[in-house]
Amino acid sequence: MPEGMLIVLSGPSGAGKGTLCSQLLKRRPELVLSVSVTTRPPRPGEIDGVSYYFTDEARFKKMIDAGEFLEWAKVYNNYYGTPKKFVEEQLKQGKDVILEIDIQGARQVKKNCPNAVFIFILPPDIEELKKRIIKRGSENKESFDLRVKSAEEELKAMYDYDYAVVNDVVEEAVKKLESIILAERCRVKRNKELLQLVRKEGCQS
Repeated sequence: MPEGMLIVLSGPSGAGKGTLCSQLLKRRPELVLSVSVTTRPPRPGEIDGVSYYFTDEARFKKMIDAGEFLEWAKVYNNYYGTPKKFVEEQLKQGKDVILEIDIQGARQVKKNCPNAVFIFILPPDIEELKKRIIKRGSENKESFDLRVKSAEEELKAMYDYDYAVVNDVVEEAVKKLESIILAERCRVKRNKELLQLVRKEGCQS
């Protein structure tokens, strides 16, 4: 069985990564979303084990020491990490796995998984990004300013990614994500078994 594809989505806070992921999964149920572990408190409507695995800092650091994360980072004074075992098991079963992670984490994944597909999600502009952060209603003045300042710096990381998608109209952005995934599935390097079959049939004829 060919190994699944690792798809990394990241971008600044307020770009709408979570919204795109949820819509993409509705349209492509064969995709698997890796649920991250975090030490930040849940936002309204978030469910433990679905949105994130919520834990405390002491437990998170024990997981770091045990090597349980594919990547982890401290972002806006909270820890986030991707459980390694789950991702590896899904990929071995031939399933495509989506990681919705921050830019620090994406850089770690790129070192360890160079064949992953890296997609950068952008807001239409900074003003729209500010509106989206405010609309969440989970930030005070200090954390809002920090996220906006960080976003302006994080946008420069776009050039380290394979693709960039502007999240202006959600439906159109999701279609672009689907197109990227389909194109990546057709890459020659991801279809070695098919190529071996072609060579074998060619020799027999």
